[in-house]
Amino acid sequence: MNINPQAILFDLDGTLIDTAPDFVVTMNALLAEEERPPIEAERIRAIVSEGATALITMAFDLEADDPMTLTLRNRFLDLYYRNLSLASQLFPDLDKLLQALDEQNIPWGIVTNKPVHLSEALLTKLDLHQRCHTLICPEHVTEKKPSPESLFLACQEIQVDAEACIYIGDHERDIVAGNAAGMTTIAALYGYIPPTEEVTRWQATHQVSTSPELHTLILNTINPKV
Repeated sequence: MNINPQAILFDLDGTLIDTAPDFVVTMNALLAEEERPPIEAERIRAIVSEGATALITMAFDLEADDPMTLTLRNRFLDLYYRNLSLASQLFPDLDKLLQALDEQNIPWGIVTNKPVHLSEALLTKLDLHQRCHTLICPEHVTEKKPSPESLFLACQEIQVDAEACIYIGDHERDIVAGNAAGMTTIAALYGYIPPTEEVTRWQATHQVSTSPELHTLILNTINPKV
């Protein structure tokens, strides 16, 4: 691990914020509108990091290129926008981690594949928007993760070198992007990861099983004697 990193960057869903409960509510509301039975929360949770299209193809047994997939995806995102702060919250102990970073003037930011209007609305609802030093979404780049472009843009906005940053994510594309940018990477195993996923092949610099473990690990990098 890098000691005394210059910045900490997070993926959003499943890494910094537990958004799955609101995705569950939204998906089952859409299914109810279509007169279909609800889906258990764990099935939805395991796919959240894959994005809205993956959720729709799973829930409605459709192909990604089916015209109905796009229609249902748009309806799903409209519903989600209205539900995005019902139960979403920072994972345990990550409020303390962000506070420690703020107190030590270590900038932190978010690099996500979540659309910008949803990301901004969620951060505003959770009173994180003014504390976050950079928010990079797919609309800000030409290639989203696993390309490192969004991570380089975040570093540019914070004005730090990529090699001096830590990037944390719960999906292989996060670790691939972080490694390609030359960052220290942490795989958040508490996130939205299917049980069959072989996380060791992601080649993250480090892995954490819980968000309190992440809090401790980062705290020890910014305060080596703690």
